[in-house]
Amino acid sequence: MSIEHYENFPVASWLCPPALRPPITAIYHFARTADDIADEGDASADQRLADLRLYQQCLHAADRDELPTMRWPGVFAALQAQIRQWQLPLPLLDALLSAFMQDTANPVHDDQASLLDYCSRSANPVGRLLLHLYGINDAVALRRSDAICSALQLINFWQDIQVDLSRGRCYLTRQDLAAHGLPAPEELMQARQLQGSAASRALVKALVEQARALMLEGAPLVHQLHGRVAWELRLVVQGGLRILEKIEHMNFSTFERRPTVGAADVPLMLWRAARMPAR
Repeated sequence: MSIEHYENFPVASWLCPPALRPPITAIYHFARTADDIADEGDASADQRLADLRLYQQCLHAADRDELPTMRWPGVFAALQAQIRQWQLPLPLLDALLSAFMQDTANPVHDDQASLLDYCSRSANPVGRLLLHLYGINDAVALRRSDAICSALQLINFWQDIQVDLSRGRCYLTRQDLAAHGLPAPEELMQARQLQGSAASRALVKALVEQARALMLEGAPLVHQLHGRVAWELRLVVQGGLRILEKIEHMNFSTFERRPTVGAADVPLMLWRAARMPAR
């Protein structure tokens, strides 16, 4: 199981109930396309932001049940049908776009509060949209979903430190880097890569522990769900925890290389998914 940005959507999984595949697929393509606008290609930051604002206009037109006539007609025709059928909450879709718009400026986060605020818009709406489709909206479930989604986003960041630095991105906060005696984010992005050190490994270890605690805080959500979706979520949780375990096994050296989870890990993840405790 890969823990990638927007790749934990259960789009093609046999665990996803067939009736929910069209709305989940439509939401996925909406988010995936916006992510590509923000990150892919050679457009300037200003052009990316302008395109995302137009993309948001298309979203609001679809929400008003107007026929999409602007760019990305395939994305919004499919999404419009699912908004109508499932009453998808517009604020959650808007929140995703606000995170993509922030990405165009390649921001540096000062502290964990700033980073978690970003996660609350880039990741948490995904879980809330899925819970909406399953008809679950109680406060405890939403809070646990937010914890799982933020944990997945953080796991993606700490898994991809070397990859992100090579692309001129850094999600390590100023405060965390300074606390471990490491260079500021701008210096890391300029260098594009940093050889691992005892300080960098200590930082990654602390971040792994934080992400694991957040994932375990949300994990009891699996016991509030039933059927296929419960198994889907169990495997998502175990996939994230397995990535953290891989980072630990490589001595927290993600400044130098990227850990992955593959087919060989699936039996262990299935066994652990079946044995998840209620508390």
